[in-house]
Amino acid sequence: MKQNYVSIKNESVRMFRNDFLESLSKVHPAVPLILYIPLIIYLGYKSLAELNLSVYSAFWLFFSGLFVWTFTEYVLHRFVFHLQFKSQLGQRIHFIFHGVHHDYPNDARRLVMPPSASIPLSALFYLLFSLVLGSIRVVPFFAGFMLGYLVYDMMHYAIHHFRIENRYWKKIKEHHMRHHFVDSTKGFGVSSALWDVVAGTDYDSGRHNKTA
Repeated sequence: MKQNYVSIKNESVRMFRNDFLESLSKVHPAVPLILYIPLIIYLGYKSLAELNLSVYSAFWLFFSGLFVWTFTEYVLHRFVFHLQFKSQLGQRIHFIFHGVHHDYPNDARRLVMPPSASIPLSALFYLLFSLVLGSIRVVPFFAGFMLGYLVYDMMHYAIHHFRIENRYWKKIKEHHMRHHFVDSTKGFGVSSALWDVVAGTDYDSGRHNKTA
């Protein structure tokens, strides 16, 4: 199978001619932590201290949001980021959203989602969840959902740039490396392989050589 990358070095490629748009496409990996840890803490505090929710309800909703994130991560990666277009414009859109990561998988400034994308997406998901759960229950739920996103972003960076020794984390890293270097039609879960197993897009370890 043809490999989906151009470079395995920590190098980048220019995506936009406009300097401002180009700057929005890159982000330091610490930025999501700075943006969303305070938000998660605030939502958790509000859930327990200000809203009329029992501790049991708040924690159940929190972990429900965390679980829903794992499914959202899988669906976005499989059906949105890997959506293929035939037109030149469509291929350009795909490259901007995800193709650049497969061509330059170790580009340190494009391994976490930039605020120009994560903030609008977060607002959209909050609106959708609030329509389903209401203005009170959505608060702890969204705290869990955003924690799931933050774990995903940090794990994605670590997978590509940290030396991992723990057996469990090495297995997750191997799962994602296969997605990049063996078969990009499988292995869409990054923080967890759960939904790949459920949906049948996991890797059969007996059929592929392991990657380092």
